[in-house]
Amino acid sequence: MSSRNTLSARIRDLGPWFHNLRIEGMQTAPDHPLGDYPRFKWQGFRHVIPEDLSGKTVLDIGCNAGFYAIEMAQRGAKVTAIDADPHYLAQARFAAEAKGVDIDLRQMDVYEVAKLGRRFDLVIFMGVLYHLRHPLLALDLIYKHVAGDMMLFQCMQRGSMNLPEVAEDYPFQEWDIFNDHAWPRLNFIEHRYAGDPTNWFIPNRAGMEAMLRSAGFVIDDQPEPEVYLCHCGDDPGHPLP
Repeated sequence: MSSRNTLSARIRDLGPWFHNLRIEGMQTAPDHPLGDYPRFKWQGFRHVIPEDLSGKTVLDIGCNAGFYAIEMAQRGAKVTAIDADPHYLAQARFAAEAKGVDIDLRQMDVYEVAKLGRRFDLVIFMGVLYHLRHPLLALDLIYKHVAGDMMLFQCMQRGSMNLPEVAEDYPFQEWDIFNDHAWPRLNFIEHRYAGDPTNWFIPNRAGMEAMLRSAGFVIDDQPEPEVYLCHCGDDPGHPLP
């Protein structure tokens, strides 16, 4: 087989792909149901990340096939990328090698980030939270153990996109606020959503932003719906695991 045929066969053998990557003119998921994903999403918020990341460290949590990790490495960052799924890590390893970038790939989940033993200038946590059975714990662990400065974050949201005014406290007799669809909420998926049994919790906008603040993050920018650029604030004021 020619080198192009060999590459095509390798891409096919590593399928199915969730990230549509371009490798030597070939696409890994050209028929992706979301389109050119995640590239088309990236175009909407790539400007909030510096073009030059030389000397910076990046941690990509739930890296999948490595789209964001590769983008950061191409900007000069020293990148560590983790995922619990060895299938995705094999894809990321292949893609990074084909792109000529060096990425430290490790099989681990978000609940194990303390094992990394260091903080990173930028943490990327995109499209993972709603797949977790313990989402707030994950944010707490990221804040406590690995977030050093910035976090680029995305989570699917459903329900009201309004941001209500929320008081510091309410009396026990208060019921009506919980009937407000804009009230910060986290919707629990017992069975499946979009046919995916790993979709567990889907927040509305107010709920997602409240969770980020509760974990200690300060929202600096929302370049597009569901996407946030945050930095670590002061102690969130509650015990962290």
